[in-house]
Amino acid sequence: MTTTTHHAFDTDTAATAVGDHEYALDLSDRWITGAGTANGGYLLAACLRTLKNEIPHPDLLSASAHYLRPGLAGPAVVRTETARIGRRTATGAATLLREDREILRVLATFTDLSAARGATIERGAAPVLPPPRDCVNPLAERGVDGSAIARRVEFRMAEVPGFFRGEPGGTNVAEFWLRFTDGREPDPIALALLVDAAPPAVFDLGMSASSTIELTVHIRRRPAPGWLACRVRTNHLVDGFHEEDFDVWDSTGALVAQSRQLAIIP
Repeated sequence: MTTTTHHAFDTDTAATAVGDHEYALDLSDRWITGAGTANGGYLLAACLRTLKNEIPHPDLLSASAHYLRPGLAGPAVVRTETARIGRRTATGAATLLREDREILRVLATFTDLSAARGATIERGAAPVLPPPRDCVNPLAERGVDGSAIARRVEFRMAEVPGFFRGEPGGTNVAEFWLRFTDGREPDPIALALLVDAAPPAVFDLGMSASSTIELTVHIRRRPAPGWLACRVRTNHLVDGFHEEDFDVWDSTGALVAQSRQLAIIP
């Protein structure tokens, strides 16, 4: 059944069952990037939310998505498959189609994060940032609206990076606060969108566009409400292909998500 709320994420990832393991949805133009195509994290989240209808475990644990074609706004279909339902984890697959052409293939595992127990060693740390109220919104500083997705998510930085001023600074790491602009709190599937919602780190290396080929997301904990502290970095740009690593901590300082994607500079 399609569910609508006042939050764009929930409305725009809702799907309706139209057959066995087949769901219909409308891909929204509210998540279009500067390249004119749907954001990859949005497409992934739509598939994951649909697949979750057939999985008894409540939380996303990991997902890997391969992007076959650019996604455009309009009617689409998600076909799902359950691979295994286990006591601690369950795994399934989803394929997103637009006009009978495959856009995205996803393999995902779900669990109950509230029941997770075991050894814990953490050596990474959240970025040290001023409070969000003391940070700047780079788009607002430039006085522009940006792409459609830039109006769905808000990020705050300690200072405006060079590429926003048309002067790439040559840095390969960015740190910032991130949240949905409409007040929607994060959850594991929303995190799968948010790890792909910020400008790529390669923009400050002088690149003007980047297209995702593969995106893998790991969810470590259910996030607490509030702003998310993020760090994105790229260490290797080789023959037009680059990785992007994205780490997310919630408002309590707990690590909640990590992702890596392989992308290409058009």
